[in-house]
Amino acid sequence: MNLKEKNAVVTGGSRGLGLGLVEALVAHGAKVTVVARETGALAAVRERLGVATISADVTDEAAAHRILGEIQPDILVLNAGAKPPTGRLDRLSWEDFSTTWETDVKGGLYWMQAALKTPLKSGSRVLVGSSGAAQNGSPLSGGYAGAKRMLWLMAKYANGVSEQGNLGIRFQAIVPQQIIGDTGVGDAGAKAYAGALGIGQKEFLARFGAPMPPREFGEKVVSVLEEAKYADGVVFGLKGDTGITMIEGAAA
Repeated sequence: MNLKEKNAVVTGGSRGLGLGLVEALVAHGAKVTVVARETGALAAVRERLGVATISADVTDEAAAHRILGEIQPDILVLNAGAKPPTGRLDRLSWEDFSTTWETDVKGGLYWMQAALKTPLKSGSRVLVGSSGAAQNGSPLSGGYAGAKRMLWLMAKYANGVSEQGNLGIRFQAIVPQQIIGDTGVGDAGAKAYAGALGIGQKEFLARFGAPMPPREFGEKVVSVLEEAKYADGVVFGLKGDTGITMIEGAAA
């Protein structure tokens, strides 16, 4: 996919990993619309990068259908998510434990359904934000790991629906395989795990090897979109020192 003049919608694109991706997409010539809740952050990214912005909650089902119907993006990136409350399993309330299910998974469901029902045009790509926690667990972040694994599975389910309907829409899960600093979720996770180990956050983050700051993450995602060898993959692992790994390819 050549990103020049392609229309892209990025949820949660006003900060953190989402902002790094928006920066990369703009640099590669895409026309980007950022969807997020906070109007101040949206105004800042609009002024700096010249992108379009829409203030909406990703768990608003009607907004998902309306936005995709109006913009008809070639690329949809589902990046928005909640910062999970951290704590041991025996100390979390159900409200804390289920935070990412009520935001990340609920929003993911509505936006994937909207992509399929609108539907987006054939050849469109939908990138679904998952996490390395989906592979290895995350004992201090409640239901986060399970929620991110569910999003991974939902991308596969959506591909099945697309194939059954001959829609030509490709859903792909993006799995950062390290905790990333200078992001809301990453900083919260690093603080919790570093505290449990009795070390500093920088020392903890160094355990993952080479860092992958948000803009570098964005460039790796752009490679998944642009390079032909990734077109048929379903799940991709991204890491600072190993680059892009195809975890799951297309079903036979």
